[in-house]
Amino acid sequence: MATASFRSGAVGRGGVKADTITNRTSSINSAPKSSFKSKSSAPPQNSGLRRNSTGSVATSTKERGGVSGRVRVAVRLRPRNAEEMVADTDFADCVELQPELKRLNLRRNNWDTDTYEFDEVLTEFASQKRVYEAVAKPVVENVLDGYNGTVMAYGQTGTGKTYTLGRLGEEDTADRGIMVRAMEDILAEISLVTETVSVSYLQLYMESIQDLLDPANGNVSIVEDPKTGDISLPGATVMEIRDQKSFLDLLQLGEAHRIAANTILNTESSRSHAILMVHVKRSVKGRDSALSTEHGPSHLAKTFKQPVVRRSKLAVVDLAGSERISKSGSEAHTLEEAKSINLSLTALGKCINALAENSNHVPVRDSKLTRLLRDSFGGTARTSLVITIGPSPRHRGETASTIMFGKRAMKVENMLKTKEEFDYKGLSRRLDIQLDKLIAEHESQQKAFQDEIERIAQEAQKRISEAERNHDVLLESERMKYEKEYLDAIQKLEQQWETSQGKHEKVGVNDSNNTEKFNQEPNDLGVTEDIAEIKRLLQNETLLRKAAEEEISDLKNQIAQWQRSEAVRSTEILKLQKMLEDETRKKKRLEEQITILQNQLLQSNFEVDEARRNLDGGGTTELPSDLDSPLPLICQQLRDSEEEKASMEKLFEQVGLQKILSLLESEDADVRIHAVKVLANLAAEVTNQVKIVKAGGLTSLLAILRSSSDETIHRVAAGALANLAMNETNQELIMSQGGIRLLSVTATNAQDPQTLRMVAGAIANLCGNDKLQIKLRGEGGIRALVGMVKCKHPDVLAQVARGIANFAKCESRAYIQGTKSGKSLLIEDGAMPWIIQNASNEASHIRRHIELALCHIAQHEVNAKDMISGGALWELVRISRNCSREDIRTLAYHTLTSSKSFQAELKRLRVDYG
Repeated sequence: MATASFRSGAVGRGGVKADTITNRTSSINSAPKSSFKSKSSAPPQNSGLRRNSTGSVATSTKERGGVSGRVRVAVRLRPRNAEEMVADTDFADCVELQPELKRLNLRRNNWDTDTYEFDEVLTEFASQKRVYEAVAKPVVENVLDGYNGTVMAYGQTGTGKTYTLGRLGEEDTADRGIMVRAMEDILAEISLVTETVSVSYLQLYMESIQDLLDPANGNVSIVEDPKTGDISLPGATVMEIRDQKSFLDLLQLGEAHRIAANTILNTESSRSHAILMVHVKRSVKGRDSALSTEHGPSHLAKTFKQPVVRRSKLAVVDLAGSERISKSGSEAHTLEEAKSINLSLTALGKCINALAENSNHVPVRDSKLTRLLRDSFGGTARTSLVITIGPSPRHRGETASTIMFGKRAMKVENMLKTKEEFDYKGLSRRLDIQLDKLIAEHESQQKAFQDEIERIAQEAQKRISEAERNHDVLLESERMKYEKEYLDAIQKLEQQWETSQGKHEKVGVNDSNNTEKFNQEPNDLGVTEDIAEIKRLLQNETLLRKAAEEEISDLKNQIAQWQRSEAVRSTEILKLQKMLEDETRKKKRLEEQITILQNQLLQSNFEVDEARRNLDGGGTTELPSDLDSPLPLICQQLRDSEEEKASMEKLFEQVGLQKILSLLESEDADVRIHAVKVLANLAAEVTNQVKIVKAGGLTSLLAILRSSSDETIHRVAAGALANLAMNETNQELIMSQGGIRLLSVTATNAQDPQTLRMVAGAIANLCGNDKLQIKLRGEGGIRALVGMVKCKHPDVLAQVARGIANFAKCESRAYIQGTKSGKSLLIEDGAMPWIIQNASNEASHIRRHIELALCHIAQHEVNAKDMISGGALWELVRISRNCSREDIRTLAYHTLTSSKSFQAELKRLRVDYG
């Protein structure tokens, strides 16, 4: 009745490792919060919505119907195999099943039996479909509803665990195991358009978690969130499933990489625990997000309802078989594998025993297996356990142990919970699409608007031009018309006048006056009317002509004005051209002077080096006496340090600051170095600092510090900046031009302790400005100071200590003035450990600054907790008793006696200090 396929598993397994496949790893989603707990322990009570670190909202058990669910246990009997049919022919089976009563009888001997009841009792004739429906289908349904679920197989080696869970059914579909059937139900239920299913396949081999889908990933770590207890496996491969075929391919790939060995009890015995994790993400239909009610209604909330999704996980665990070494015949490496398997199974048994007995301590950290399964026993998952046993009386002890394991597991209670969260990624995609659409519409509308404006402008310009042309044509035609009418009227008037004169001459003087008068009155009236009409027309023509003459006069005036403006512009252009030529000549002369000065500087360097060699050799050499040149003064100051100040002042007067600054841009590195040294010596005098800054010397120093890679230039330029930074106005200029960031970069790249000393001195001076505290810290000034302590040179440490003391003093003033309330920026940037470590430094100038900084930081209660935890309290006590300076000793004593936190800690430590 037994078949070889039942005991040998789903597919043939290869060796320990197979060929490396393409690495397609991604982080596994964090498991739901869970912990091992007994059946009597209450689930965590959360009021309202609990928002996790990623912004998701997990619903509490109380609100979303947390359900208490006991671990369900089913027992499955394997039929006798060929070996047992031969060896146990004369013996009866050690177990007797009563499936209708869900009961199992285990024979002690021929007379006595022990009876056990389980949730399901499956005989050797039970089909794979029957096993799936009894054991795994309720769990799969819960997973589809949003709960986590676990299906696990436990039993002796060779009793059919892998057959029950991992059989692929390639030859006969009726042999498909729980893994294949569960995925079929999940894919049939969900919509792959809006919902996702992904899997990862792992094995726990010799306490090492290995990725069966990527053999190159041989040690996957377990990460536990210290706040929520969630378990995650970063680095494990997660593959999204689109159809059943792709899932079967992944199972075949994983089984090929799973480790198996040939033992007496099983020809292909699993030597590792296999864990298949199926992650399901489903949308919750018919429920609105609570986001809009929390933050008030908004237009966006009305337009886009935040989609709610449920994340659940199904874990199918194929445990390696428990075995006795004497029966399995394991030896060498196989023996070590068996020990590791038995140890992990023993740890799992201890956890289940502790949960079943309501123990206060559950040893969950004894094995990686128990850490991975902490959600399955006593956690938030629906768990179903199938224990597999064999009928042979030779293995009665192992069968009894398996049965007792199942009985204890039945006492464990889980508190089932769903995990819901807002699908921010989906909402973000929708918002991005809508935003792109709105942007495209806006751009198209903007372009159409611009095109319309251009069209209207062109049309208006065209109409204006046409109107101007029409106006000119009409004006000219009207002028010609009025001129012609005027000439015609004059000619007509002259003709009428001549006609009238001729008539008066022909009429006789002696005619009857009455008759002539009577006859001539009508003619005189007609002539008078014509004359009046002609006069009127003449007046109109005169007015029009005057208007035309005035318009012509205005046009002539405008033309004359334009001609005068053009003449003025031509004069200005000539002046500018002359100025440009003058500037070009000046530039050429300056370049020639710079070249001469560079040559003189090189000559002076040569003479100085020769003079030094003669002086070192005991000889005497006469230096050049040409004091008209500024550069021999540098040689003179090298010979006589007492005249250095006078030499620099003379150099400043003779050469001029602008020429010295111009040498900073020389292509010759030696020239630049000497120019920086001269500028640094000049900056040491307060009277010269204003002149240097006004002439752009500060900007030039920052520029050469930024562009040069020569450490000598860095050292001297940092020293010059340190001198300039003693002035409050210069400090603000240095900060506004990015000086602190440049000094921080210089400190990072510097190797010479003297360079670090100069940089630390400059930053220390800037630390003493109350207005620049926040900006100095934001641009990395404090971190740069703390980073320079790695040099350990006493001069560098002294400048770092001075800078920290200055910063702490400014912070103390800010606390007193009420402009600062939070924790000290020195504590936030990690300076406190170094301060405490060097509070007892042997160098007095370092110790004095550190003691003063500690006292200023400790004056404010908000810093007390960090100082106590870091050990600064004892240093304050020492300072108040042993400091050589009375003012610092008094300040430390006042700080300790006025701080409630320090007094409480001293009281707790039973230190009498008052």
